[in-house]
Order: sequence, then C-alpha cells, then structure tokens
Amino acid sequence: MKIQSQKDFFSGLMFMGMGTVFASGALGYKLGSAGRMGPGYFPLILASLMILLGVIITFKALMVRTESGDRIGGWAWKPLVFVLLSNLAFGVLLGGLPSIKLPPAGLIAGIYVLTIIASLAGRRFKLRDVLILATVLAAISYVTFIALLNLLMPVWPAFATG
Repeated sequence: MKIQSQKDFFSGLMFMGMGTVFASGALGYKLGSAGRMGPGYFPLILASLMILLGVIITFKALMVRTESGDRIGGWAWKPLVFVLLSNLAFGVLLGGLPSIKLPPAGLIAGIYVLTIIASLAGRRFKLRDVLILATVLAAISYVTFIALLNLLMPVWPAFATG
C-alpha cells in the first residue's frame, strides 16, 4: 500500500499517538460506568475518539489519491523556536524562578512578552499591531482569570506592587 498524502498520513499517526498517550493517562484514574462516571471516563472517551479520528485520517491518506502527493516540507525552525521561546518566557515571567531568586513579573508583563516574541515567528512584524494585540489579550486575561475566576497569581511585577 502506497502513501497517497504524506501530510494526512503523519497527521493521522500523530492523532493516534496522542490519543494513545492520553488514553493511558486516563486509565490511571477510576473509570466508573456510563451511569456513574469516574474522573477517567470522559478523558478516555475523548482519547478513544482521537485515536479513531487518527485511524480515519491515516486510512484516507492511504486510499485517496492527491495530485501532488501532499508532500511534507522542511521544518519551520524560526516559528518553532519563537513559539517555544515565547511560552518559556511567559512561564518564567508569570511564576519567576525561585531557584535563582528571580521574582515573578506578573500576568500582564508575561502576556506582553509572550505576544511580542511569538509575533517574531511570522513573516511580518508591526510593533503597533503587536502591542494592540497584547493589550487586548492582557485585558481579556485579567478579566477572565483575576476578576471572574478569582485566581491567585501575580498580576504586576513585585517591584511595582511592593
């Protein structure tokens, strides 16, 4: 059997792999029954659906012919590095690094840094647009997590709040 679409084939394998990982994690919890669901029941159902979706996508990749073969291109290193770096910076700014006595910079600073670094992954970068996006994301995050959900996390840097 020949792979007709590389993109679909490897996407299907990814879905099956992630579904298997999540299903094995869900089996670590009590499942219960459909009438009395345990904490692992719903995650196991979702993981099973993910595996099924992966099987369908992989089967389609083997059976349905495409014109170009949907070949997979090279790695997009720049976006990969900037997106991972932005998430790492957000985590460090939100929680600080107690091991080196770096205090948290807070939610707002973390969102601004996350947005700016992640925006560098794209082809075009306009600081004005990025700052508008960061402001909107910061406002939505503040309202959602601090005002509505009452989560306890630093909003502003420690030096600004005292």
